[in-house]
Amino acid sequence: MFNDLSSLPAYLASRRSGKPRDMVAPGPDAPTLRRMIELAARTPDHGKLAPWRFVTVPSDRRDAFAAMLTDAYRAEKPEAGRLEMEAIEQFAHQAPTLVVVLSSPRPGSHIPLWEQQLSAGAACMNLIHAAHAHGFVAGWLTGWATYSAAVRDSFGDAHEAIAGFMFIGTASRELEERPRPGVEQIMREWGV
Repeated sequence: MFNDLSSLPAYLASRRSGKPRDMVAPGPDAPTLRRMIELAARTPDHGKLAPWRFVTVPSDRRDAFAAMLTDAYRAEKPEAGRLEMEAIEQFAHQAPTLVVVLSSPRPGSHIPLWEQQLSAGAACMNLIHAAHAHGFVAGWLTGWATYSAAVRDSFGDAHEAIAGFMFIGTASRELEERPRPGVEQIMREWGV
């Protein structure tokens, strides 16, 4: 667990996304996961709307989650082959812990929708940092299920969107650094 503020830059530089299929137990226990979600909720939120929600998928509900995904996928792609269906099944059962984060904008608010959606993305990133701070690895996945209305409806309402499937567990192997852009590629001075 992270306790030393003087090493915060090194800590942030050490965060890596893990591949959910490579995550093993243990994942966070219920009180730790609750604390991680409390930390994730400490995100920038213009208007104090909390335009996001967290839905946990407990391990004893993973088979039902897989069945829901399979039904939704088959309804959208009846020609799906065996390998596609195996991938759906694998997706549902990877990593010990799964939290689905929903972008849940507040209709009628004077806060622009884009700002509410950005806040949901920040909540996802805060959950990843909270997992790292507690000694776990996390992976933020999207893909087909994120954009499926049937999958979304199993977690929320029509005005919501799945911001991501957040898988959390223990890395089964050393996480590798991925190529990242140099600061000279992504930063410039305004007016120059």
